[in-house]
This record gives sequence, C-alpha cells and structure tokens, in this order.
Amino acid sequence: MSSLRSHKLVLFFTISCLLLQEKCTDASECRQSERKALLEFKHSLQAMNSSGNDALSSWKSEECCLWLGVNCNRLTGCTISPSLLKLHHLTSLNFNSNDFNGSLIPEFFGSLKKLKLLDLSNANFRGPIPSLLGNLSMLETLRLGGNGGDVTVGKLEWLSHLSRLKESRHCDLPSISSSSLSLANSSTSLTYLDLSDNNLPSSAIYPWLFNVSSNLVSLDLSIRGDSGLNEIGKLLDFRVLDLGYNLLNGSISKSLGQLSNLQVLRLAGNCFDGDVISEAHFSDFTNLQELDLSYTSLNLKFNTGWIPPFPLSQIKLCSCKLGPRFPDWLRTKIYFQPVLDYLDISASGISDFLPYWFLDKFQGLSYINMSFNQISGTFPNNSVHIIHLDLSSNNFSGPLPRFSLDFMEMGTINLSKNKFTGPVSPICNITGEGFLALFDLSNNLFSGVVPDCFGSFPFLTALNLGDNSFSGSLPRSLGSLISLEMLRLRGNKFSGVLPSSLQNCAKLKFLDLSDNELSGEIPMWIGQKLSSLVFLSLQRNQFKGRIPHQLCGLKYLHILDLSVNKISGTIPSCLNNFTSMTKKPALLTWKGTKQSYPQLGLLLAIDLSCNKLTGEIPEELSSLRELVALNLSRNLFNGKILQKIGHIRQLEVLDLSRNKFSGNIPKSLSELTFLSILDLSYNYLSGKIPISTQLQSFDPSSFSHNRGLCGPPISPNCSMVEPSPGKPAVGAEEDSDEFMKWFYTGMGLGFAVGFWGFCSVVFFKRSWRHSYYRYLDNAKEWVYVTFVLLKARLVRRIKALSTG
Repeated sequence: MSSLRSHKLVLFFTISCLLLQEKCTDASECRQSERKALLEFKHSLQAMNSSGNDALSSWKSEECCLWLGVNCNRLTGCTISPSLLKLHHLTSLNFNSNDFNGSLIPEFFGSLKKLKLLDLSNANFRGPIPSLLGNLSMLETLRLGGNGGDVTVGKLEWLSHLSRLKESRHCDLPSISSSSLSLANSSTSLTYLDLSDNNLPSSAIYPWLFNVSSNLVSLDLSIRGDSGLNEIGKLLDFRVLDLGYNLLNGSISKSLGQLSNLQVLRLAGNCFDGDVISEAHFSDFTNLQELDLSYTSLNLKFNTGWIPPFPLSQIKLCSCKLGPRFPDWLRTKIYFQPVLDYLDISASGISDFLPYWFLDKFQGLSYINMSFNQISGTFPNNSVHIIHLDLSSNNFSGPLPRFSLDFMEMGTINLSKNKFTGPVSPICNITGEGFLALFDLSNNLFSGVVPDCFGSFPFLTALNLGDNSFSGSLPRSLGSLISLEMLRLRGNKFSGVLPSSLQNCAKLKFLDLSDNELSGEIPMWIGQKLSSLVFLSLQRNQFKGRIPHQLCGLKYLHILDLSVNKISGTIPSCLNNFTSMTKKPALLTWKGTKQSYPQLGLLLAIDLSCNKLTGEIPEELSSLRELVALNLSRNLFNGKILQKIGHIRQLEVLDLSRNKFSGNIPKSLSELTFLSILDLSYNYLSGKIPISTQLQSFDPSSFSHNRGLCGPPISPNCSMVEPSPGKPAVGAEEDSDEFMKWFYTGMGLGFAVGFWGFCSVVFFKRSWRHSYYRYLDNAKEWVYVTFVLLKARLVRRIKALSTG
C-alpha cells in the first residue's frame, strides 16, 4: 500500500479463513473464525495507514468475502488475490497452518521484492513451486513444508538466486533429482537447512550438500542410505545435526566424533541394527548439550570410569541398550554438571538397584523417564523435586514418595506397575509452584482410604488409581477436578454411592469405575453433566435399578460397559442418540500437519451382560451401524431377536446367550460379513438357521440348547430332531464370558495408550509425535493379536461346554 508511512513494515499475514479442523464444526462457525481473523488483520493495517484511499476502503462490511484481496468460494475456501501486491513494503508473509484447499502457490509472490520471510508451510498448497520465487533476492527464510507430496518441484535454478537465504525449512521436494540439486549451490549465507519429510536419496543430496554453504550450522534431513553419517562427518562446523526419524541404517562411523562444535545431535528413530557405540564416537564432543539416540536400538558400551567430556543438559536414550547395570557414566553428569535436567533411559534393559548417588542428586533433574526397565529401590524421606517423572513398569517399592513440583509448569507423575505399598496420604503434601496435570499410581500395592484433598489440583487432567487395594467411599473432592478428562479407579474395593460432586467434572472423557463394590442406582447426571464421555465402565459393581434414559445424552460414547451388576428394567429406546456409534469414528488431525488418525483408536462396544434386564431389544439399537461388539448375555430378555440386527454391519462380536429369546433367527443376521464371534446358546429359538457363508462356519455350540433350531451347523437338515437341552445355565457371574472381559480390557488399554500418548504430545515436544504414532501402531497390533488369541480361547471354551 503506497499510503503506508512505515518505511519497513514487518507483517505476519496469518488469515485463518478456512476450515480449521480443531476449532470449526460447521460452516457458520468457520465463517465467524474467518471474519474475526480478517477484522483483526484489517485493524492492524488501519493503525499504520494514513488515509482510506487504498485496498482497505473495501473492508467495511462484516462479510469478509466481499473485501478486496480476499476471494472465497462456497466452501468458505479462500484464494489469494494479486491485490496483495499493493503491500509494497511487506517483508514477512506467513500463511502457516491455514488451509487453501489445494490451491496453487501464486506466482505473483515472486513480485514481493521486499520479502525476507515466506512461510507457506502446512497450508494445503499443491502444484509446482513457482520459479519466480527466485526473484526474491532479499529472502532470508523460506518454509514450504507440511504440504506433503502435493507440492512438486522440477529444476531448482531459481534457488541459486536467493543469495541471502539463511534458513530453508521444511522444503518438501518430492520429485527432486541430483541434476536439480547441482544447480542450486550458490547460497553462501545458508545456515539452517531443513529438508525433512522428503524422500531424498543420499546419493543425490550429499554431493550438493557439501558445496551449498560453508556457513551451514543446522541440518535436518530425511534421506535414504547407509553412508549418511560417514559423509556428514566432513562438515566440521555443524552445531545442530538432526537426522531423527529418517531411513538411516548400517553402522555409525567414529568420524562423527570429529564434529567438535556440535551442540545438538539427534539420531532418534533410525535403524542401526544394534550397532555398538563407545566413547570413541564422542571423543571430540566437548560442546555437546543434547544427545538423542531414542528408538535406535544402539548398544552403548563405555569403559568403567569413563567421564563424558561434554556438558549435556538433555540425554534421550529410550530403547537403547544400556543394561543390565545402571549406567555409571551418568554419575559424573549428575555430580559435576548440574546443568543436566532431562534424562530418558526408558526401555533400556536395566535390571539393577537404583544407586545411592542417583538418589542424592535426584533433585537437579526436572524430567526423568526410567520406565519399562527392572529397576529396584526405595525413595528417601525428603521431598522429590520434579516436573515430569515416569518410573512405570519397574520394581520400585516402599511408601509413596513426597513430591514438590517446581518451575511453574504442568507436572506429570507416573509410578504405575511397581510395588509401592501403604497409604497415599502424601498426595495431600504435594508442594511447589508447579501444577499437577497427570497422576498415575495404578497397578501397585497401595491400600487404605484415598484422602479427600483433591481440591489442590485444579489442573489435573488424568488420575489413575486403578488396580490397587483402596477401600472406603470415593472422595467428594474429586468433584474439584474441573479439568479432569480421565478418571480410572478400577480394580479396588471402593464402596458406597457415587458422590454427586463428580458431576462437576464436565470435561471427563474416560471414566472407569469397574471391579469395585459401588452401589446405588446409576445417577442420571452422568448423562446430563458428563456429556463428553467417550468411555464409561461401571462393570462388576453392585449397581441396581434401571438404566436411566439420560445416558442417551452421551453422544460421543464409544464404549458402554454396565455388565455384572444388578440392573433391572428394559433397555432405553433412545440408544440411537449415541451418535458416535451411528457413524464412522472421527479423524484426529494434528495442527500443523496433514496427517489424520483414528480418534484415540477406540472400537465401539456395548456390554450389558450379567444383569437382570428384561423386555425386548429396542428397534433403535439397529441404528448403531458402527457398533463392533454387543453383549446382552445372561439377562432375562424375551421376545424375538431384533429383526434388523443385520443393519449393524460392523458387528464382529454378538453374544445373546442365556436369555429367553424365542422365534426364528433373523435372516438379516446372515448379512453380517465381519462377524467372528457369535453365541446364541441357551435360549428358546426355533426354526432353520439362515443359510450364509458366515453362520454355517460357527461351531455348533454357538447355537446349542435351543430346542427348536435345526439345520447346519447343528444338524444336516431340519428333518432331524434337536436333542434336548443339557444342564441349565448356572453360575452366570462365575462363568461370565472370558473373551468379552479381555476384549474390553484390551479396548480400555487401547484408550489408555492413546490418552497417555496424547498427553505426551500436549505436555512435551514436537518430536514426541513420531513416537506417539509408532506407539499407537504397536498398541493396535497388540490389541489385534490379543483379539485373535482370545477368540480362539472362547471357541475352545464353548466346545468344552457343549461336550461337558
């Protein structure tokens, strides 16, 4: 704009005018976000503008799509108008994390001659990178990443004209060739280069890399090949070397240790096949401050008494092989270099007592992760100062330590799966300036009454006290946890009714109170006040009365487990209000990326087994088309099986056994192509079993003790008489379905894995996303294998019952 009086305007043009998946749920909401962002942008320009005779004169109405320079389509999608060229003094243009719906990168960007920063990352652009960007002779920072393979590049002659380029980050170059790279060597000022999230072969990148700039101090690549680290050892001026989560393999050359200026070394997430690392690899690392070798399976073998020559502040060695002894070289880091504040030696094969010297210097570390080892020991009586502590899956014992949370940060404490004992009264004595966000004491030997002092933790997001020996009533102060999203108290001896104060925890998504001695009726406020619930399990308690119809207000519910209680009455007919079960699970999209993932990886399941429910299955249940598992066994249901049950096309598990169902098996049941577990035994069903590939593949025990049923697989045809039923069904609770118990346990674990992984992403650093996605993949595979094994076990059990 010619009328702008500022000689040198630095403007971050961050219009959020499109569908923001984290904030917008419908078009009107997106239009509000769009209008707000553009209005703020307008006011910032007007404050620097001396007259109204410019592009801003059209920015009057509330409908921002009518403004000059902003083009919107019917999907509230924006394109970028050449009117932007009127900003003659524009030096910074930032479109990061917007959504331009696959628009082409405008060629006229090359005419914004004053630009020093151009950020088009994570903005859903597509097509070729315009060669006219080479006209931006003053450009110092260029960011194009996060657009995936939709942004392509041919020749890179234009890059050679950017002589002032100091930072090139996230340049997605999916179709780059070695000939293209060879023409782009003339940037003598380039200091930061980030070519991650590409698929570049080392044969193409290294010949170019060694000539690109003598000032290069930071490198982040994604490459293929086994010679990468050997070649990079020649670049002696490096201060930051980030090759994390690439495709590196083979061995690591000792020449890497020649990078004497290196301050940050990240090799996490590569495949070095158990390569051995010794002190020779770190011989000249006198300035190293951060070392990240996580998820590489490297074998670290240092001579006894070795003293690291560098002042490390962060050590990340998750999944490296450090054991079986506790690494003694850490002693010098903790004693003589108190700058160390981040230590991750989880899953590193340590099977040893925690040494006394570590406990003495425990206070200097703000982040400690020693999980998934076999470390033993107890903690001192003095208070443990910490921000993030993860000691889960070890052999620690003794009473609960006293904690102090420092540095005004959100803290996390995870002591699960150990052998801690005694009461947990020290909870009330957690001190410090920090705020506890995650607290996990599950799978220990704690006992006694849980103290009623949770009012001190207003920012607590996740509380897990499951699988201990706690008793007494649930603390009323749990209702003070207004930020709580996960509450898991399963596997204890809690008794009494649910405190009404719990309805104040309106953000709860995961509520597991199973395997306790809780009683009374299921409160109506669960469906009214806890409307964000995704997982609800009250299994194996003493709840009685009817299922309140208010539970139908839980529209986000994925898993409902009310099994093994004393619930009576009929199933509410409003089940179709479980809208998350009527449509495919939503996808979770991380801000700043284009990747989508199933939301917390949950299956959809309802288990009402082992109660005293009566009546017929409501027809509305057939609208839950995405339901995967349904267990109504061991109740008093009667009438016919729901004729439209075949409309639940995703069903894999269906158990209606030990009820009073009568009539024919619905023909629609033969339409369930994913059904892998079926039990209709111990009912009063009659008629011919519908013919289908699926139904005839089940064991005859799936249909046993129904006197009137005939046809395959229980008999060759219907002219044969069905044998009289055997022993009556007894011991409903004791003989409760083993598969379903483990099925939901697996689903609960799947949720927990997703939740803890999500918290890690929220509370820690960007690089954790990579391990989170891998962890979810591993969890998904584990659940699948568990599913298959337990299905086979169920089949064997059914066969044993039918022949017993």
